[in-house]
Amino acid sequence: MPVYNATLQKVDEKETRRYAGLARSEDFPTKLISEACLEVQSLAKPAGIYEIYPYQSEQALIAALEPLKLTGEVIKKHLAGAKKVAILAVTIGKQLEQAITGHFEKGEYTSALLLDAAATTAVEMVADQLNELIDQQAARLGYKTTWRFSPGYGNWDITAQTAIIKLAGAEQIGITVTETSMMSPRKSVSAVIGFIPRSSTMVTAADSEIKNTCANCSQVDCHSKKTK
Repeated sequence: MPVYNATLQKVDEKETRRYAGLARSEDFPTKLISEACLEVQSLAKPAGIYEIYPYQSEQALIAALEPLKLTGEVIKKHLAGAKKVAILAVTIGKQLEQAITGHFEKGEYTSALLLDAAATTAVEMVADQLNELIDQQAARLGYKTTWRFSPGYGNWDITAQTAIIKLAGAEQIGITVTETSMMSPRKSVSAVIGFIPRSSTMVTAADSEIKNTCANCSQVDCHSKKTK
């Protein structure tokens, strides 16, 4: 299973502002956001891992050594037409969780919340980097790819997390799953990406302009929602 040693040259301040629920707060001090992003850069230990498996679309089955049958109509539809899937996991390590907790314990609530938002931004940036690497590999093999889809999204039950983490080999980069199906370290991401043959004539998730963004989220009153 290839391990990806990611880099974080700069944490996106605009995304951090959004995750902090400050997208519309133009008067919030930029300096505080910059400091949170720099702290994440200094503490993050980014890493990723993925594995590619055959996929039986009609049975919604990931044909691993220990096969996994997917449940939930949304994930099945998302992977319709896929012949392979990439299972990925990324994390930025435990030190940031400790730092966030430390800020809260000192009563530095603003710093804690901004650091949490910057850490979320950072782990999504690492996921984007690994996603791009997988897209490139898929293209070399003659496939187009779907956007990444994570357990707990839509009606794909979060309890699939344990199996997905195992299929990704995420224990190699220090990711475990709790009894409540949450990942540890908390700032981690797991997902499935479908590989669909470029020769396919069926309309699939790889052809759709609808991506895994705020545009297709049903939550209305979200302070982190993208405005564009």
